[in-house]
Amino acid sequence: MSTTRNEHPVQQGFAMGTTIAAAALLLVAGVLGFFQGISAVAKDDLFVVGPQYVYKLNLTSWGWIHIILGVIAVLVAFGMFVGAGWAKVSAIIIASLSIILNFLWIPYYPWWSILIIAVDLLIIWAVATWQTD
Repeated sequence: MSTTRNEHPVQQGFAMGTTIAAAALLLVAGVLGFFQGISAVAKDDLFVVGPQYVYKLNLTSWGWIHIILGVIAVLVAFGMFVGAGWAKVSAIIIASLSIILNFLWIPYYPWWSILIIAVDLLIIWAVATWQTD
């Protein structure tokens, strides 16, 4: 017996609701990443790293990476809100890149990085499990 999309309406409703929430989370994470990047570019004293960090980039470079990824995340979130077809795949790609970026950012701001990684995993799950009609 084959499984169709309509056999699991509760799961799909939950995934759809979570996807809308994921779009909101992606929007918020993008905005926060943007501001985090601005803080790093402005050479804020909030970020400190020890001398043994393997992935050495100067703080300004990390800041610009966060700014660019934040802007793209906001654009993808708006695409998800309007139901654009490209936004679903783009959200997974951006959330995956954000996981990698925040893993590399852990020495600068560990608790924030771990929180954003968890949010990105939720975004990937929500977008990947939601099946559109």
